[in-house]
Amino acid sequence: MKKIFCLDTNVLLYDPAALFAFDDNEVVIPLIVLEELDDKKTRQDDVGANARHVNRTLDDFRKIGNLNDGVRLPSGGLLKVIESTDPSILPTGLRPRGADNSIIATALQLIRTGGNVILITKDINARVKCDYLKIPCADYLKHQVAKHKSSLYQGVRRATVPEERLESFYMSGSLTLLPQEVEEKKLHPNEFVVMKSDPAKKSAIARCQNIPEKVKPLIEIAAVWGLKPRNKEQRFAIDLLFDDSINLVSLVGPAGTGKTLLAVAMGLQKVLGESKYDKLIISRPVQPLGNDIGYLPGTLEEKMLPWIQPVMDNLKFLFSADKDKKNASTMNLYFEKGIIEVEALTYIRGRSISRAFMIIDEAQNLSVHELKTIITRAGENTKIVLTGDLEQIDNNYVDSLSNGLTYAVEKFKDYPLAGHVSLIKGVRSKLATLASKIL
Repeated sequence: MKKIFCLDTNVLLYDPAALFAFDDNEVVIPLIVLEELDDKKTRQDDVGANARHVNRTLDDFRKIGNLNDGVRLPSGGLLKVIESTDPSILPTGLRPRGADNSIIATALQLIRTGGNVILITKDINARVKCDYLKIPCADYLKHQVAKHKSSLYQGVRRATVPEERLESFYMSGSLTLLPQEVEEKKLHPNEFVVMKSDPAKKSAIARCQNIPEKVKPLIEIAAVWGLKPRNKEQRFAIDLLFDDSINLVSLVGPAGTGKTLLAVAMGLQKVLGESKYDKLIISRPVQPLGNDIGYLPGTLEEKMLPWIQPVMDNLKFLFSADKDKKNASTMNLYFEKGIIEVEALTYIRGRSISRAFMIIDEAQNLSVHELKTIITRAGENTKIVLTGDLEQIDNNYVDSLSNGLTYAVEKFKDYPLAGHVSLIKGVRSKLATLASKIL
């Protein structure tokens, strides 16, 4: 029996292609959803763009046939727009005029007419209401890459290697690991390996080459703009950031693990120290407060300053710390020359960015569509670094398993041009480390 999927507004605002995501089943849009899309269409962020995209799609279908009667989808399914005609269908405890409750009433009406209905919504409270009313419901899981955070790609694996083979690794500078030596399945390109001998007398860390199971030592770097790695995960991060053949690096970890500071330091090294790239571009999402940056006064840089201030703090620290090369006052000169650039993600669509070291901070607040828009801006010889903390998501439309950062990590893990590291240990201060654990 074919199913009827009733879509909440938040699903379409998250992914306008959701209309085509249910194979040959029936897709129903409650009439109130059109009203909510109309309220969002003037927004200048991705939510507004998605609302306009859905409106245009529905208008195209309207030209084919009447949406209330149903229009055939390319997949063979049927698309309908209907409304609940019986306000008394809801319990007295639910207001019949509320948008969420009107959507629930539409689903309940379809069930009572004998349909095999599932309400798809990203609203947790709506799913709780559905549970009480015995309405089958589910989250929209198209971009969910795992069932639990523990199964997400970490970028590091452990291996138990005989002592004589470790000696060979030290001598030759490479080693092909045997299946019985590596935990779980085969290594991914650029995945790091912590090798220990059995009994555990010797150890080594290495990175997988493009050749399966063949690992090589990490790049030896004493310091980057005065920074030295404080743990093996930071060494992993520096190894990826230093390698110009890796175009996409993702650094994930809780607050205080050094992911942003390391990215900024290596960006300065590659742009100012080695001239591998022409400029350093830094940005982060502005959507947690839901306002377009146009509402803020001043120039583009001044508009972005409240959002970019954490990164600016890192820049000032690095310029002040490296007294042999630069000082804090020099930083403004690089901004004036465009060598260091603050980019607004709101206006990045349509750009082609070449020869740049690009840092996207707080990437866990991006949707899959937004992150795709950013990564597809990369031109020749551009490196993109994504940093974020999966425990601090402010975007209402994504979670730890469906945000753009997590999605990119999982989708790129099998490709040699990408690398990922999960940082664990806090290095900001004892207070910050303790707070991240107990609060």
